[in-house]
Amino acid sequence: MLCPLSSLSGGKLTRTTKGLASAALITASALVLAGCAGGDSSDDSSSGDALTIGTSDPVFALDPAAAYDNGSWQVMIQVYPFLMNSPYGSAEVEPDIATSAEFTAPTEYTVKLKEGLKFANGNDLTASDVKFTFDRQLKIKDDNGPWGLLENLESTEAVDDTTVVFHLKQENDQTFPQVLSSPVAPIVDEDVFPADKVLADADIVKEKPFAGQYTIESFKLNDLISYKAFDGYDGLLGAPKTSDVTVKYFTNENNLRLAIQEKAVDVATRQLSATDVEDLAKNEDLKVYKGPGGEIRFIVYNFNTQPFGATTAEADPAKALAVRQATADLIDRDALSEQVFKGTYTPLYSYVPEGLPGATQSLKGLYGDGEGGPDGARAAERLKAAGVETPVTLNLQYNPDHYGASSAEEYALIKSQLEEGGLFKVDLQATEWTQFNKDRVQDLYPLHQLGWFPDYSDADNYLTPFFIDGGFLMNHYSNEEVNELIRSQLATVDRDERIGKIEQIQDLVAADLSTLPTTQGTQVAVAVKDVKGVEDTLDASFKFRFGPLSK
Repeated sequence: MLCPLSSLSGGKLTRTTKGLASAALITASALVLAGCAGGDSSDDSSSGDALTIGTSDPVFALDPAAAYDNGSWQVMIQVYPFLMNSPYGSAEVEPDIATSAEFTAPTEYTVKLKEGLKFANGNDLTASDVKFTFDRQLKIKDDNGPWGLLENLESTEAVDDTTVVFHLKQENDQTFPQVLSSPVAPIVDEDVFPADKVLADADIVKEKPFAGQYTIESFKLNDLISYKAFDGYDGLLGAPKTSDVTVKYFTNENNLRLAIQEKAVDVATRQLSATDVEDLAKNEDLKVYKGPGGEIRFIVYNFNTQPFGATTAEADPAKALAVRQATADLIDRDALSEQVFKGTYTPLYSYVPEGLPGATQSLKGLYGDGEGGPDGARAAERLKAAGVETPVTLNLQYNPDHYGASSAEEYALIKSQLEEGGLFKVDLQATEWTQFNKDRVQDLYPLHQLGWFPDYSDADNYLTPFFIDGGFLMNHYSNEEVNELIRSQLATVDRDERIGKIEQIQDLVAADLSTLPTTQGTQVAVAVKDVKGVEDTLDASFKFRFGPLSK
């Protein structure tokens, strides 16, 4: 998603042909978090003292058809059931309220539900509810909803009470199991939700159409939500450790920081500034947890309007490439990570973030000093060899209100890095998000900032949306070999063969430099020291579940 599923309204995702380009606009270490506990906790029972969690990430709506933002998603993953889900500590998905899920034909994905499932209001949860859920998403197509993730879904069939067959447009879609764990897939109660319109938050809370680990007991939008463990949940994650959880919403990062500092909340998550996290780590009564993060930050090159771009007066593809490559030579990712983000973002040297199957470091050897650092001499040689006169003026846009308060400092440092040695003169401009998001697709920005938070934990979610003929970036990048490989990996059943293709795609795009990845975000939570289980939920699924938490 094009915004951090964080503090902002979510981006709308649209999957293009082949079902796979999402265009939601967007926040590490390795995605595999050492020490994460995984697996089923079904032997545990809900108990322990009540927990209070603080966040500054607002909720937009409780109806899964009406929201595609991180704040709303945070609620949905606690209370709605899913056909597929990730066990704690893993990015892979497994059947959740299902007993099995598999391709039974190239365009048929069959899911068998567990017997006797019920919602918290006592209604039966059957295959009919599942069909209703997906039909409803495609019927409503809410402007703020995630329905675009279902681009590859032709129809949904309830064969009997426990059997659902998804009929797909494209064969062997290897991302479809992940789609069933994504924001488009919370299963809703057909006796509660209308088929053709969004249901109000108050009605949802009143009717209790929940069948996840928790139910919502009380709800005041972006103020307070009270959760209680649902003993009827029969899924992959098992019973939560704590019966009663309250989430308090804060209007800004500073108030959230004060709340955890004063122990007014037990856990603080999304969002705290990097400076606050650094300071809170010195507090002996608190503990800072960092987990794998799927957010990436990068610079987009517009192949038409960048220096020597296709529609400029001095159009020259070789010189345009040399300019892109020279900028890549000059970026110091370690400095961005440490000076701006205090280690809460780490250097990123390719397009798929570290930790996901298929991730490479394709840019590391190609640019700079070959070991990840900057190299001004290499940049100068590259421009000279291409016949580019220096300094080259770069018009670089960033956004001050969508990617966090650190963007100004981040792009001031990038400007300084690019101007080091005198090869470039950077005209740095800032534009508010509403206008920025319109301008960026109108070829107004030769180079500009963007970020991305994934819809699900699969490398494809970092490739298809960006690189099939420019994807949602609309930067006029096109490489038919890349297009074909992206489409091919999607339908490649053999895991090793698919990973090989994903690696090859990254190598090709790294040579073309459609975008310049800079940093990869971590998930951060700060907890009072007697709270347990935080590390178990900060995993590569990017879902902060309350289930493992206790004190």
